[in-house]
Amino acid sequence: MPFELPSNERVRRLGAELGMEITPDYAQEFVDFCQAFVPGFRLVDRLPDEKPPVKYPRTPGYRPDPADNPLNAWYVRTDIRGASDGLLKGRRIAVKDNTMIAGVPMMNGASVLEGFVPDVDATIVTRILDAGGHIVGKSVCEYFSFAGGSATSATGPVLSPHNPGHTPGGSTTGSAALLAAGEVDLATGADQAGSVRIPASFSGIVGLKPTFGLVPYTGIMGLDWSIDHAGPMARDVAGVALLLEVMAGDDGIDGRQRNVQVAPYTAAPGKDIRGLRIGVVRESFGLPESHPGTDETVRAAIPALRALGAVVDEISIPWHLHGATLWGALANEGTYRTLYSGTGVGHHGIGAYPLGLGAMLGNLRERANELPHTIKAGMLLGRYLADDCGGRYYAKTQNLRRRLRREYDEALATFDLLLMPTLPFPTLPIPPEGASLAEVLAHSWTMLANTSPFNLTGHPAISVPCGETEGKPVGLMLVGRHFDEMTVLKAAHAYERR
Repeated sequence: MPFELPSNERVRRLGAELGMEITPDYAQEFVDFCQAFVPGFRLVDRLPDEKPPVKYPRTPGYRPDPADNPLNAWYVRTDIRGASDGLLKGRRIAVKDNTMIAGVPMMNGASVLEGFVPDVDATIVTRILDAGGHIVGKSVCEYFSFAGGSATSATGPVLSPHNPGHTPGGSTTGSAALLAAGEVDLATGADQAGSVRIPASFSGIVGLKPTFGLVPYTGIMGLDWSIDHAGPMARDVAGVALLLEVMAGDDGIDGRQRNVQVAPYTAAPGKDIRGLRIGVVRESFGLPESHPGTDETVRAAIPALRALGAVVDEISIPWHLHGATLWGALANEGTYRTLYSGTGVGHHGIGAYPLGLGAMLGNLRERANELPHTIKAGMLLGRYLADDCGGRYYAKTQNLRRRLRREYDEALATFDLLLMPTLPFPTLPIPPEGASLAEVLAHSWTMLANTSPFNLTGHPAISVPCGETEGKPVGLMLVGRHFDEMTVLKAAHAYERR
């Protein structure tokens, strides 16, 4: 449909929504003046869209039968093969379903996106295929990837293969469950508050949130542009290093990327860690929500690291306790703006806008009653912060995140890595259908204290299994300097093979 100017009445209503008193005469003057813009907008309509190329053939895939999807972890099964050779040759890979694969449905866990089929490949999808990877499907994630548990996806909860009735961790629920069950070799995830590291810890696998901007987010639906990270997941550190080497690097499109520094990540596993300095962050233990068995299991890893030659000492970073609070002040308003006015990617120079996704989100207000408790609560708070509070909490948090980053950087000037529990407690039972707002929010958001701060500061952080408590996996998190994934991977692998 060619561009048309709004009617006189519509201009007056637009003005009222913006707090302006627009008379009929003023509205008509505005419409008459804007006639000069009509040819230009109609030219924009006619010009072909500038989209990243789609390089490899594929079919739309299919929804697997429940009998072939016992964990409910697959959204779509595919058979997309890339180059005939490369680092990922022979590897079966699951892609989180907030990531675009041209011609393959994408739902991002959301009923309001059902039926959306992207027409582009995300940069990381192209890179996986260029490296010879075999994409065998898209993994289920939580509704708009806005929960750390498994209670909100429109396709139903994803189940833990290790702990029946419990969550594998979210929002990248499906990738974690499929890896833990051995159904894939590698998987992608996206992390805005811990959505790679939470499922890694709950499921007993490895997940890395890279340095902010190291992996391009082009073609992936996000929450707020300034906390969006995409990262690799695998059953071991070597697998994470391998996938990171394929995914990392500037793509010339994603505005999050600046002065990106890449390294040969597959060379990190196997390196000696004698003399490596590791700071154990005191404030990450003994939280009100901490499970004593989790804290004990993580602390039990310290002698093993010392036996490998690392120098491990306890340190204090008081501002660590502010991190999750600052994240909440930013993420809810940022996500509200992204979903309700930002075409699903925001307006911050991201460089590749999926027009179809924006069109699908245009009916969000009409279908808002379908949203789960997490999105309803987050958007109510986000709208209040944006409109009633004038956006000052988002703005001030963007300022304060520099202080938070500086607190960690000062510690990392003395230590090579920081160590803490990935999560305060092990996996949780999945709430029953019809669970209350309080039950769903507690299940989805109470595990973020140690993971979410590093989405604000952008430091690389990996979760590696370190044992169990009450028969449930526990993750140890190592945090490094910006773009020093090599040290993070080296230490994680040394501990893993202890």
